[in-house]
Amino acid sequence: MRSLRTFYTLVITQILSLIGSHMTGVAVGIWVFAETGDAAPLLIAAFFAELPQMAGGIFTGLLADKWERRYVIILGDAGQAIGTIILLITISTGIFQVWHLYLVMLIQGIFAIIQEPASSASITMLVPVNHLDRANGIKQIGFPLAGAIAPALAGLVYGAAGLQGVIAIDLLTFVIAVLVVFNLDIPMPEQSEEGQEAAASLWSDLLGGWNFLRKRHWLLAATIYISFLYFLMNGPLSLTIPYFSSFTDNEAIVGILLSMFSLGAFVGALSISVFSTIKNRMQLILLSYLLHGLFMMAFGLTRNLWLLGFVTFAMMFPLPAAGALFSSILQTKTPPDMQGRIFAITSQMFTLTTPFSFLIVAYLVDNILEPAVSSDSWQLVTPLVGNQAGSGMGLLLLIVGTIIALTSLAMLVLPSLRNLEENLPSYRLSNND
Repeated sequence: MRSLRTFYTLVITQILSLIGSHMTGVAVGIWVFAETGDAAPLLIAAFFAELPQMAGGIFTGLLADKWERRYVIILGDAGQAIGTIILLITISTGIFQVWHLYLVMLIQGIFAIIQEPASSASITMLVPVNHLDRANGIKQIGFPLAGAIAPALAGLVYGAAGLQGVIAIDLLTFVIAVLVVFNLDIPMPEQSEEGQEAAASLWSDLLGGWNFLRKRHWLLAATIYISFLYFLMNGPLSLTIPYFSSFTDNEAIVGILLSMFSLGAFVGALSISVFSTIKNRMQLILLSYLLHGLFMMAFGLTRNLWLLGFVTFAMMFPLPAAGALFSSILQTKTPPDMQGRIFAITSQMFTLTTPFSFLIVAYLVDNILEPAVSSDSWQLVTPLVGNQAGSGMGLLLLIVGTIIALTSLAMLVLPSLRNLEENLPSYRLSNND
């Protein structure tokens, strides 16, 4: 099928570009830490990268629905490349200051949220409806694959050609992506009744995605539920390096455990990509998050390194599957000409509380839980998580995993949420290209 070939071409070039971006992120992190000796600039840079997602979803979604989507994808790539070029110039000329990094991350964050809704909405126009689950699973593979490949490649290139060499490779992947996408044919959707209603004014157009969700209570409820889980997960999952390091001072073992973290996500995405269509997607999403919560509980309780590797893998396995299946629900249950706005607003809701999750977890671990390990009151939880270094983080993981599991179980027993797909009309017919 011509459209399927277009989809595979698009996703391969985007994964290549993603690997290049991750390589630059790793190399810049190494370079900045070596220059400053401080980890704070990297954390602040991450905040600036997330900031546009918190505020820009309304605008970028409308752009993806009104413009030709291949041009929006190219704009996203080109804008991120401009940020990388600024970084390369400031470092090469010796005028680099830390605020330059923050500016670059802000620029790249803006153009990343411009690109993502258009990329997700394009799948609907390229892939037959009975292949959506497979397509979304393949798209999900990109993130863990880049997470596994990019650090090793960045380390090799950084050692041989320095930071400038890594950035040059990143820019090359941007150029390839832009040239390839420019020559792709991504059809624009026909206007739906909902799209016509939203187009009544600029304001209703901007709020089209939110208004669509608001009128479909259980789809909105599912989005809020997943947003709540993201708030719970993001902070604790960022503890992996210090948590692993609390068990061993062997960097090689820490590296292996981190690899299991990425490998679990990769295999989880791969498992979805082998199926053309999955029935009862919402039920499987709820079960996936339930399993994630249970394995996060085990993650907080486990002390054996071998068992920890398995639990880490199993904890990450369900997440890409849940993400891919929810994308399929949005693609089949929302009008194609509004999907840019739908994906933008749901993504905005998913990431809106991410910075707060990081800040709350950092405060709890550093100021309350880890200091409490040596106190007499800690004896109440010692049989569960122990009283050695890292036990405070283990308790947090146990508590958060329990909340995730119980919340998912509660959602699973709600018939209206569990049977969400049956109760909503489908907007997309099979693509027979």
